[in-house]
Amino acid sequence: MAEEDIYTKDGTTDFRSRPAIKKETGTWKACPFILGNECCERLAYYGMSTNLVNYLKSRLNQRNVVAVNNVTNWSGTCYVTPLLGAFLADAYLGRYWTIASFSIIYVFGMTLLTLSASIQGLKPSCDDDHDVCNPKGSQTAVFFVGLYLIALGTGGIKPCVSSFGADQFDDSDEAEKKNKSSFFNWFYFSINIGALVASSVLVWIQTNVGWSWGFGIPAAAMAIAVMSFFSGTRLYRNQRPGGSPLTRICQVIVASLRKFRVEVPKDKSLLYETTDEESVVKGSRKLDHTNQLSFFDKAAVETQTDETKGSAVNAWSLCTVTQVEELKSIIRLLPIWATGIIFSAVYSQMGTLFVLQGNTMDLHMGTSFQIPSASLSLFDTVSVIFWVPIYDRIIVPFARKITGQKNGFTQLQRIAIGLVISIFAMFVAGTLELVRLREVKKHNYYDLKHMPMSVFWQVPQYFIIGCAEVFTFIGQLEFFYEQAPDAMRSLCSALSLTTNALGNYLSTFLVSVVTDLSTRNGKPGWIPDNLNHGRLDYFFWLLGLLSVLNLGVFILVARWYTYKRPVVLAN
Repeated sequence: MAEEDIYTKDGTTDFRSRPAIKKETGTWKACPFILGNECCERLAYYGMSTNLVNYLKSRLNQRNVVAVNNVTNWSGTCYVTPLLGAFLADAYLGRYWTIASFSIIYVFGMTLLTLSASIQGLKPSCDDDHDVCNPKGSQTAVFFVGLYLIALGTGGIKPCVSSFGADQFDDSDEAEKKNKSSFFNWFYFSINIGALVASSVLVWIQTNVGWSWGFGIPAAAMAIAVMSFFSGTRLYRNQRPGGSPLTRICQVIVASLRKFRVEVPKDKSLLYETTDEESVVKGSRKLDHTNQLSFFDKAAVETQTDETKGSAVNAWSLCTVTQVEELKSIIRLLPIWATGIIFSAVYSQMGTLFVLQGNTMDLHMGTSFQIPSASLSLFDTVSVIFWVPIYDRIIVPFARKITGQKNGFTQLQRIAIGLVISIFAMFVAGTLELVRLREVKKHNYYDLKHMPMSVFWQVPQYFIIGCAEVFTFIGQLEFFYEQAPDAMRSLCSALSLTTNALGNYLSTFLVSVVTDLSTRNGKPGWIPDNLNHGRLDYFFWLLGLLSVLNLGVFILVARWYTYKRPVVLAN
C-alpha cells in the first residue's frame, strides 16, 4: 500500500492531532461508542421529557395550556442552544471536546432535576389522597434551572454527535462514503432504542413508583452516555476546527457590498482562489463556482486595490471562491430549512396534546394494569425501529433499481415523502378526536375523567408519525451534513435542529392564539382543561392544513435547489 493510502484524505486527525491512519481509526469500529452514547443520552432526554407535561400538571399544579406551552418552550430552547454548541465546535473546540464539555453540563442539569423531585424541601409538598400539590416558588425555580441546564447541555451534543459519527467515514473513499448513508439510518435507530425504554419503562416508573426514580434513572443513563463516549477516544477521527464560520460569512457579505459596482468577469476562472491544493479554510475542501446568487461573486473579484502578492490579503475586501460558495450553500439551505418548521410542530404534539388527549381515554390494559398516556409514544419509537431496517435493507435497494440513485431516493425526495406521511398523521388524530367527542356527546361523558374508549385508538397516529420521521428527520440529518461546507457541518446540523425549536415555538404560538380567539364571549375554547368541552380536533385539522400548504412550498423550493460541488483533486 502506498504511503498516501495509509492515511485518510479528508484532513481528519487522531486523538493526538496526527493524520488519522485508515485501518486504525474511524468507520464502524468507532461508531459503537458514538451510537452507545447517543442511545443513552436519548434515553435520558426522553425519559425526562416524554412525561414532562404530566409532571407540570400534577406536581407543579399548572393548567393544560400553561403546561403545554412550558413544554414546547423548553423543547424549543433545546433546539436553539445547538447554534452555540455548533459555533464553538466549528470555530474553536472541535466536535469531540464540544460533546465532552457540554455532556458534563447535561449531567449537572439531570442531577439537579432529580434532586428537585427527591429531596425534602426541594420537592413540592403533595396531598396524594386528593391528588393536589402546592409547590413553592423556590421549588419551581430549582426545577426549571435544572431543566434549562439540560437544554444548554443538549446544545453541545445535538449538533455534533451525528456529524462526528459521519466524520468517521472518509468521503474520498467510495466504500466508506457508501456506508455513511447507512450510518445516519442506524444513528436514528439508536436514538429510538433509547426512546423506547424511556417511553415504556421510565414513564411507568414515574407514574407508579415515583418521580425521584423516574428522573434518577435518566440521570444515571446520561452518566453512562459520557463514559461510552470517552471509551472510544483512541479510535475517533477528528475534523480540525476551521475558524469562525460566522466571520467568514460576514467577510463575504462585506466584501460584496464594498464592490457592489464591480463587474463580475464572464470567465469565472478569473475569480480569486488560492493556488494550493488545500482550501484557505482549515478542514475544508475547495468548492467549485456555481452560477446562482452571483452578486456574492463580487467578493472574489480582484481589483487594483487588492494586494494578493507580497502581503496578506485583506479578507474583508477579497475572498476566495470557496468562501463565497460557503455562503451560497448556507443561503440555498434556508428555504429547505424553513419547510421543516411545520413538520416539527406536528411532531411536537406527541409530547403535549397527544398526551392530554390520551388522558381523557380508558388507560386500562386488561382488568388491572393501567398504562400512562405518555407511554403511547413508544408506538412512535416502535414504528421508527420497524421502518429503519425496512428502509435500509428493502426500500433503498428496490428504489435504487427504479430511480438509479445510489441511495434509492435523493435526500430531498426522502424528506418530501415524510412530509406527505405527516399530513395523514394529523388527519388521523383529528378524526379520532372527532369520534371521541361524538361519544362524549352521545353518552353524556362530559364530566368523566376517563371515558370508556381505549387509549390504544391513538396507536395509528403515533405509528404514522414514526414512519414520517424515518423519511423526513433522517433525510434532513443526511441532507444538511452532505450539503454543508466541510468546516460548517456542526453549524448546519444545528441549523437543521432549529426547525425543531421553531416548530415547538410555532406550536406554542398556535395554542396561545387559538386559546385567545376560541375562549372569547365565555366559550370554553378548543383546548380547555376538560377536553370533553373543547374542540381539540379543530387544532389537529389546522396543523394538517398547514402541513398541506407546507408540502406545496417544499416541492417548489426543492425544484430550485442546486447541490454543492466540492473540487475533486486528481490523484
